[in-house]
Amino acid sequence: MPARSVLLALLVAVLWGGNFIALKLATQAFPPIFMAAMRFACVAALMLPFVKVPTRAMLPGILAVSFTLGGLHFGPMFTGLSRVEAATGAILSQLSVPFSALLATLLFKERLGLRQVAGIALAFAGVALLAGAPGTASDPLGIGLIVIGAACWAVANGVIKHFGPFDPLMLTGWMALFAAPQLLAVSLLVEHGQWQAVREADAAGWAAVSYIVLAAGVVGYTLWYSLLNLHPVSRIVPFALLPPVIAVFLAIPLLHEPLTWNLAVGGLLTVAGVGLCELDLRRLVSVRPRRRG
Repeated sequence: MPARSVLLALLVAVLWGGNFIALKLATQAFPPIFMAAMRFACVAALMLPFVKVPTRAMLPGILAVSFTLGGLHFGPMFTGLSRVEAATGAILSQLSVPFSALLATLLFKERLGLRQVAGIALAFAGVALLAGAPGTASDPLGIGLIVIGAACWAVANGVIKHFGPFDPLMLTGWMALFAAPQLLAVSLLVEHGQWQAVREADAAGWAAVSYIVLAAGVVGYTLWYSLLNLHPVSRIVPFALLPPVIAVFLAIPLLHEPLTWNLAVGGLLTVAGVGLCELDLRRLVSVRPRRRG
């Protein structure tokens, strides 16, 4: 890829890695499900004026995505992230990839090769080590919620594949519109102190929300979709493995989180397992630069 595209892909990885730091700060200032509702409301307000209106036939699919991805994924994921370290949460969230591989075999009859099976085993071995880390072992609920959120991400991918294809930006904007009230309703049922949090949030809390919506959300995904349109997927996907690694290194100085051997080894196993699930190494090696005339 040209140097400019490589730098943009690295920028996306940094933005998404920093997103876990911002999420940790934001969920300390706001109830986590309410935070997810705010995120989707802001994304909808920013994107809907610039994306096309879906047809009536697309609405059932978009509603299904808003429920599985918006409600079932982001609700547990944000709640889990509020209960564990940012670095641990970033690594655990990568379980969405092996879950997607497993779901594809069940729903779409896709066959798992030896590489994918080994990757799934490595990823879950890494999670087992992370679950035994001193800082997270006392809160298995947080770990469990992130694992549930990762599984629901895989379900949402299956829903998108079943109802799609969709225009990515249109889906993002309209799904956000439908997901926001769902999450707000759940927040009002199971959380408290939402309006007090809005009144009392400091500059750091609002800055974290702005980062989540603008930097990681709008800017990050716009750049990512643009890179996917310009280059083969096999060239872009490896950069998606970097955010959890970046989150670990950012969490140590910014949030003063410890780098334990459980985190280091468990994180390495998880990321390596995800890489085996997601990447075809032989295909990556065989890719040749495209000639430009």
